[in-house]
Amino acid sequence: MAAAAAAAAVGGPQPPQPELPAPGLALDKAATAAHLKAALSRPDNRAGAEELQALLERVLSAERPLAAAADSEEAAAASSGGGPGAAEEEALEWCKCLLAGGGGYDEFCAAVRAYDPAALCGLVWTANFVAYRCRTCGISPCMSLCAECFHQGDHTGHDFNMFRSQAGGACDCGDSNVMRESGFCKRHQIKSSSNIPCVPKDLLMMSEFVLPRFIFCLIQYLREGYSEPAADVPSEKDLNKVLQLLEPQISFLEDLTKMGGAMRSVLTQVLTNQQNYKDLTSGLGENSCAKKSHEKYLIALKSSGLTYPEDKLVYGIQEPSAGTSTLAVQGFAGATGTLGQLDSSDEEDQDGSQGLGKRKRVKLSGNTKDQSIMDVLKHKSFLEELLFWTIKYEFPQKMVTFLLNMLPDQEYKVAFTKTFVQHYAFIMKTLKKSHESDTMSNRIVHISVQLFSNEELARQVTEECQLLDIMVTVLLYMMESCLIKSELQDEENSLHVVVNCGEALLKNNTYWPLVSDFINILSHQSVAKRFLEDHGLLVTWMNFVSFFQGMNLNKRELNEHVEFESQTYYAAFAAELEACAQPMWGLLSHCKVRETQEYTRNVVRYCIEALQDWFDAINFVDEPAPNQVTFHLPLHRYYAMFLSKAVKCQELDLDSVLPDQEMLMKLMIHPLQIQASLAEIHSNMWVRNGLQIKGQAMTYVQSHFCNSMIDPDIYLLQVCASRLDPDYFISSVFERFKVVDLLTMASQHQNTVLDAEHERSMLEGALTFLVILLSLRLHLGMSDDEILRAEMVAQLCMNDRTHSSLLDLIPENPNPKSGIIPGSYSFESVLSAVADFKAPVFEPGGSMQQGMYTPKAEVWDQEFDPVMVILRTVYRRDVQSAMDRYTAFLKQSGKFPGNPWPPYKKRTPLHPSYKGLMRLLHCKTLHIVLFTLLYKILMDHQNLSEHVLCMVLYLIELGLENSADEESDEEALVCGPERCHDSWFPGSNLVSNMRHFINYVRVRVPETAPEVKRDSPASTSSDSLGSLQSSRRPKVLQRENSGTAQVFSLVAERRKKFQEIINRSSSEAHQVVRPRTSNKWSAPGSAPQLTTAILEIKESILSLLIKLHHKLSGKQNSYYPPWLDDIEILIQPEIPKYSHGDGITAVERILLKAALQSRMNKRIIEEICRKVTPPVPPKKITAAEKKTLDKEERRQKARERQQKLLAEFASRQKSFMETAMDVDSPENDIPMEITTAEPQVSEAVYDCVICGQSGPSSEDRPTGLVVLLQASSVLGQCRDNIEPKKLPITEEEQIYPWDTCAAVHDVRLSLLQRYFKDSSCLLAVSIGWEGGVYVQTCGHTLHIDCHKSYMESLRNDQVLQGFSVDKGEFTCPLCRQFANSVLPCYPGSNVENNLWQRPSNKSIQDLIKEVEELQGRPGAFPVSISSETNLSKEMESVMKDIKNTTQKKYRDYSKTPGSPDNDFLFMYSVARTNLELELIHRGGNLCSGGASTAGKRSCLNQLFLVLALHMRLYSIDSEYNPWRKLTQLVEEMNSQLGNEEQQPEVPILYHDVTSLLLVQILMMPQPLRKDHFTCIVKVLFTLLYTQALAALSVKCTEEDRSAWKRTGALKKNTCDAEKSYEVLLSFVISELAKGKLYHEEGTQECAMVSPIAWSPESMEKYLQDFCLPFLRITSLLQHHLFGEDLPSCQEEEEFSVLSSCLGLLPTFYQTEHPFISASCLDWPVPAFDIISQWCFEINSFTERHAEQGKALLIQESRWKLPHLLQLPENYNTIFQYYHRKTCSVCTKVPKDPAVCLVCGTFVCLKGLCCKQQSYCECVLHSQNCGAGTGIFLLINASVIIIIRGHRFCLWGSVYLDAHGEEDRDLRRGKPLYICKERYKVLEQQWISHTFDHINKRWGPHYNGL
Repeated sequence: MAAAAAAAAVGGPQPPQPELPAPGLALDKAATAAHLKAALSRPDNRAGAEELQALLERVLSAERPLAAAADSEEAAAASSGGGPGAAEEEALEWCKCLLAGGGGYDEFCAAVRAYDPAALCGLVWTANFVAYRCRTCGISPCMSLCAECFHQGDHTGHDFNMFRSQAGGACDCGDSNVMRESGFCKRHQIKSSSNIPCVPKDLLMMSEFVLPRFIFCLIQYLREGYSEPAADVPSEKDLNKVLQLLEPQISFLEDLTKMGGAMRSVLTQVLTNQQNYKDLTSGLGENSCAKKSHEKYLIALKSSGLTYPEDKLVYGIQEPSAGTSTLAVQGFAGATGTLGQLDSSDEEDQDGSQGLGKRKRVKLSGNTKDQSIMDVLKHKSFLEELLFWTIKYEFPQKMVTFLLNMLPDQEYKVAFTKTFVQHYAFIMKTLKKSHESDTMSNRIVHISVQLFSNEELARQVTEECQLLDIMVTVLLYMMESCLIKSELQDEENSLHVVVNCGEALLKNNTYWPLVSDFINILSHQSVAKRFLEDHGLLVTWMNFVSFFQGMNLNKRELNEHVEFESQTYYAAFAAELEACAQPMWGLLSHCKVRETQEYTRNVVRYCIEALQDWFDAINFVDEPAPNQVTFHLPLHRYYAMFLSKAVKCQELDLDSVLPDQEMLMKLMIHPLQIQASLAEIHSNMWVRNGLQIKGQAMTYVQSHFCNSMIDPDIYLLQVCASRLDPDYFISSVFERFKVVDLLTMASQHQNTVLDAEHERSMLEGALTFLVILLSLRLHLGMSDDEILRAEMVAQLCMNDRTHSSLLDLIPENPNPKSGIIPGSYSFESVLSAVADFKAPVFEPGGSMQQGMYTPKAEVWDQEFDPVMVILRTVYRRDVQSAMDRYTAFLKQSGKFPGNPWPPYKKRTPLHPSYKGLMRLLHCKTLHIVLFTLLYKILMDHQNLSEHVLCMVLYLIELGLENSADEESDEEALVCGPERCHDSWFPGSNLVSNMRHFINYVRVRVPETAPEVKRDSPASTSSDSLGSLQSSRRPKVLQRENSGTAQVFSLVAERRKKFQEIINRSSSEAHQVVRPRTSNKWSAPGSAPQLTTAILEIKESILSLLIKLHHKLSGKQNSYYPPWLDDIEILIQPEIPKYSHGDGITAVERILLKAALQSRMNKRIIEEICRKVTPPVPPKKITAAEKKTLDKEERRQKARERQQKLLAEFASRQKSFMETAMDVDSPENDIPMEITTAEPQVSEAVYDCVICGQSGPSSEDRPTGLVVLLQASSVLGQCRDNIEPKKLPITEEEQIYPWDTCAAVHDVRLSLLQRYFKDSSCLLAVSIGWEGGVYVQTCGHTLHIDCHKSYMESLRNDQVLQGFSVDKGEFTCPLCRQFANSVLPCYPGSNVENNLWQRPSNKSIQDLIKEVEELQGRPGAFPVSISSETNLSKEMESVMKDIKNTTQKKYRDYSKTPGSPDNDFLFMYSVARTNLELELIHRGGNLCSGGASTAGKRSCLNQLFLVLALHMRLYSIDSEYNPWRKLTQLVEEMNSQLGNEEQQPEVPILYHDVTSLLLVQILMMPQPLRKDHFTCIVKVLFTLLYTQALAALSVKCTEEDRSAWKRTGALKKNTCDAEKSYEVLLSFVISELAKGKLYHEEGTQECAMVSPIAWSPESMEKYLQDFCLPFLRITSLLQHHLFGEDLPSCQEEEEFSVLSSCLGLLPTFYQTEHPFISASCLDWPVPAFDIISQWCFEINSFTERHAEQGKALLIQESRWKLPHLLQLPENYNTIFQYYHRKTCSVCTKVPKDPAVCLVCGTFVCLKGLCCKQQSYCECVLHSQNCGAGTGIFLLINASVIIIIRGHRFCLWGSVYLDAHGEEDRDLRRGKPLYICKERYKVLEQQWISHTFDHINKRWGPHYNGL
């Protein structure tokens, strides 16, 4: 603890005290402790106390140069006792002894634990710990449980999830403030305080004396160690050093807290006792050390900008210590002064360093707030000072954990919370300056969330410590440091300041701990109520919110693209959401009932005041500044949301909280500006601002932001629209959207503010906005459930969604306490009502589907709402997607065949307060717009689209739905003077205006327009031109007989109204408006002159609609009023709520509704239909339009051409694929006579997929097959037992690979190599069970020279591919399948095959001779290898590729490295591997027969030729050729045994017969003749059968053997003795009995005895099973070499079918009596002779090694198919076991644990601890376990990762949640269950080696996994 302690002991300077003897420390500590304890237990314990004090003073003395020790390591090393460490330990030992009072420390701990009333768990964890949260049991949303408590409690069926803690936390089990008691675990359910006995006084007596000194000592260390960072760069190193030195002490305290409640309450006493603190730390007395320490403390306080408020006088009287008081006074004086000064120094520095110098920060000087909150701190107890140092040292994890571990003590909890609040401002100041703000934020929240989640506690601190004031003040203080001047509106004179989003504070989210605490405490009703009642707080808060109002202003770039796209916008959105919106939702959640009306009035009142201040500050009058937009209007949104709540829940009268008309007009401007800007951004008018502006537009409507951004904005606009003059509102909208000039009857116009290419989309935008404004009911009367349903339907209509993405996309109330918890009951019930679940499907292609929800048919039919979809889409393409899906549904259900329009949907009724909104639909301005647009569409003016028409009709229909009942009242009310603008329409009711005919309209057109040709009176035109320039007031011109014509100007109308309002309120505002108007609307000089023309229209809305119907249907007179046939329609109209159809249906619907609502309309419609409508005037096509038309036509034609080409290509590809598939299977169905065959030798023809030519493969220009070579260990994973291997999930379960095929073969080979000659061993077995080379092809061929140039081009291609060209990898040019080599096709004719297959009638003896001769003839290939042709070069290079595919350890088994035998073995093993794998792909047997797909694409034929060519290079010495041993009798047997010194050859009975087959065939010249093949098979079958008999004889008991020997011997002389298994068995037994093979029976008896009694049937079955694998492989080989089809059969007849197919069965064989395998035998030489010869070899071996001899005879040939490990049902079982499992190398818990699904090995992904020669463990394991293929389950992510060679890919997960979804990285933490289908797919891909083909996203892993 203190080096000083040791120094003191050796006689350093000591305080004069009653001393223990000097060597006292060396005395037995226990004795001293016991003595002291006894002394203290006496009634008069003063002496004991003093003695203890003295001892502690000495042991714990801080009088040592800790600072020096921390600064210089040498000093530390020099001090006695081997550095500071030793002394520290010594001191800790003393403390432990003293606490235990002489007993053992461990016993003491146990004793204290016994008194622990364990009511709370309180386990504290740090970041990344895995914990649980159960929403069903939680009261507070922050509730969390440790894994242990969670699993011990009962949470079945609850809504819980597992999560990784971000900031750390503590377990709440047992705390009924935070969670319901039903969720407590078994340990914390019992309230056990009653039955815990009282703590005996003497147990903890010593602790009460020792601990205060100990803690004080710790504080002294902290004081000593802290050095104020120089120049604002904290010396992290120094602080960390000090903390490292203190580690043992803090750990000691932490251990004490874990002793339970009894010890915690002692600690609480010590920490909170103010007297103790005063006595020890005041820095008085003669102890210079303590004095120094106290001074350091004061300096630290001062340097933090904090004062130490001391009452000087009192202090002086008590203790005249001048030093301290002066210090205190200076400190006090220095730190007061305004906040502005206080901060300025460090802020300025920061400003310079951060390079944000572009915009100067604004300082708010002046002592606006309560100064004491920010900079006064007074410490009265250890706890307070400990927390102070914890903050100073930036929250070291150990200290945080100690302080939190104490929380289960209730008294401590309250004291600590108060202390925390007292330091709150200081914490935030430290955080702001910290360089590690992320870590620090997490630690702060770790603490605060434990304190503020408890409502009782939060209320107490709010009342006693002014928590709310502190928080709001601190928030304000934080934001004030980064304010800049706002540039919105009036840049020069703006007084408004906003936060600068580029500051680190906002960019790095440094403010989040504060905001999250604030949101947390506002979720408590009692706290929120105090906030809403406190007017002062509300004013301050609105002041805070206004800092965000108008931040991140965007200015539209008009000239060039911005150079630098700032990405600060996200910081701005996050800030508004977190700092403004979330507290707002928190407050709103407490304003749910009538009684809370007062709160709303308060908020609304201060909100309006703040808004008024804002308008004044930015100098806003009536026009927003052009080309700028800010998406951040939190004040508007507060106002809107509180209004909405007031009407919806509190029954407040809306008008009582609304401001006057002028304020409403101002309020609507900025939200409307945002809506117009959205349209501009989507029309690409902001492209020069870069992509980020699109990002802002998307974020604004994105699901997490929309209900705090766009929804309140639209609602506010709806409120304004319902209260303002509708004509004014409508004209404002069109003006904001800049499309006023477009709304003219003339066919040409000039738009002064908008380019022509943007007009159409802006007009669509304006109309869409009006439709949304008028049909959205989110805040105007929908209930919560209806809203949820509408949101869900909108999301599902865009796309099918997974459950989690739906949860994410549906804007939930951002405040977690709002009651609508995602995943809550209502969510699930609504979901099941509107959607069907589509379970995850698995296409064989392997694309992994998730479980999806798709809308039910009735939802499409009745609820699909395009308006909601448009509002909620982030990407415009989603709207199209929804429409496409809707169209598809209508087609499929037969409801509507054509191209439907967005359906019209009846809306929820409006809340009475908002009825005024519908006046918009009944205002003349809108009707004029609708009339104009209908006319323009009818006349085909440019820039109009179907979308515009759709919206126009939608608005008309909305108007008819919401019309006032009494039709013509309004007309009487219209007053005279206003008639000036009434000349368009008489009234304002849409129903009556629809039938009003408009005859003439005067328009302003460019002189070039076609309309000018009419002669209009000259006077008129000049006249009105002048007046229009200046004010654009409408003028009416009467002409005697032409009705009315007029000029219509929306803007003028709007101006007039606006001016009236402005004039009424203030006279001087008038002047501001005038000049702006005049210059804004003057036409630019370059444009052609405008003139006036008068158009003859003579239409009404009704007549336009009818003509439109004709136009849309393309027929004259297509509209016929339906009620003329069926008068019923009018009496009982059945207008559906919801209607499908296109424009024609829409027009019909509208006309019907119009007729229904008024008899006059009905009459007029009939009249119009009676007049034969004149045809629509033909279009005058201008040159420009002609050009666009031509363009369209040309495009159309180009498209058609392209379609044709594509179709042609597809058909070519298809036919090509078909031919390519059949290249390999020779056409054996052309029977040709040999004689005629000669002239017409048809060679095999190949197509090259690169150059497209076809032709045969030749020596000079060989063709090759595209192949993928890969090393595989799948075969090695076969096991011989059926019981599947499970993934180990406990320590006991381990997997040992000794029973795998690879292991068994390995053992066998090494056994043979121990006793026999190496070269002969390498012929006796096959390798390649592990790391064998598998060759597969896609079946496409190419010229090898074409391939080389293709590779060259890939090499030069700079695009990053997923493969490495340098390693020879490429994708097939035709089918894009992954490949890495080309297998040359051997030139040869197809006819040859037929020649060779003709059966010859030679005897088997002749054939055997021929075979032997052919094998002996070297290089009997038609291609002589000596001549280097292109073909032979390619053959060699492909052989090299094959060798390099696998690692050296899988090729070299020979004892003499590099011996040719090695290559020989490797080559025939490649053939074996491919045959065995094909067998596995066929399911392990050949019952299904036929050429499987694998057969069709097989390249075995070509592979065989390549291998054979190379095998011929190694001629086997004829001496050793096993063929001799098989077919000839050797004369003298004894000669072999003569040469003892040399190892013998492998006995023929130990040979692997399949290997022999491949050796024999590959040694033959190719192509092989069928009868030679059959001959080889027959000979080998005799050997195989003998092996089976020998194995059988070893397996059975002595009695069985003697019995069989007897029965067989009797039949030996019968005629077919050589074909009777009994005879042969008996002979084998008698032969082998001559050796020692059966001798060792005694010792091994039990192991060898088989429980079954052998019956003839079971023996026959054993023999057949033994031979089957050989027959299967041979049949496959025959199928590939000679193209014969495999017959299909039942499993039980597989043996007989295969043997007859191979020609083993004599053709005359009768099938009646049961089939006997021995009947297939065809002995080339007398059976008994050859058998005795074979047995002799064995006997000579077993002479010496009987054990091994027996083992080698029993070959396990029945391997089951390979499988991956079986996984448990629930993912949690895997996770809980593995995520805490330690790495075997470094014994730490790995960051990314993984487990191999093939063998169950636990590995660290990317773990550096296990890295070997730059290979990380997973890569290494994939090479050792799978020869380069690894399948790993990542424990922490639940995903499977595949490693293939140098690439890897994420495969997906085989564990899905209840909704059929993956949970990658366990982010949602829901329970996951195995998906068996997926696992099967994975296993299938592993077995069939198709990972490379099916998974698309591969990347290189650089050995780093």
